[in-house]
Amino acid sequence: MSQQTAAARYRIVMTFFIAALVASGLTAFPLLHELRLLSSLLGIDSAASYEQLTGLRHWIAFVHTGLEVTYARFPFIGYGTDWLAFGHLVIALFFIEPLRRPGTCQGNLVVGMIACAAIVPLALVCGGIRGIPLHWRLIDCSFGVFGIMPLVVCWRIGRRLGAG
Repeated sequence: MSQQTAAARYRIVMTFFIAALVASGLTAFPLLHELRLLSSLLGIDSAASYEQLTGLRHWIAFVHTGLEVTYARFPFIGYGTDWLAFGHLVIALFFIEPLRRPGTCQGNLVVGMIACAAIVPLALVCGGIRGIPLHWRLIDCSFGVFGIMPLVVCWRIGRRLGAG
């Protein structure tokens, strides 16, 4: 593969990774609105009657009810997810320079890969402590598994570009 082709592939993969981080961050701001929409799409008439539902509909209604009650009584709790969203956006910024100059800033990619790997124990341990169902924790783990893939691709291409 030519240097030019490798750099183009790198930029495509890195752009996807940055876009995914930004999308993840932006969707963390309007959680309650998203849950209202998702509940509606799943035909959940009253999220407060989540005990009568099963499977995914039960979990979505349960979380929806939790956010409705919490935000109504303690709206400042939403500020935590605002910071989560902001964190995703800031993390995305650390991949702009590697995007601009493929083959440089390999350390940024390594830190990103470590962070992706750390999602798995965090989701399994902390999710268990917080009462998150195992199937949902596995979905959270998938963010680390799928997130590390483009970073590994870019890291490998970057090593070749940096050596050339």
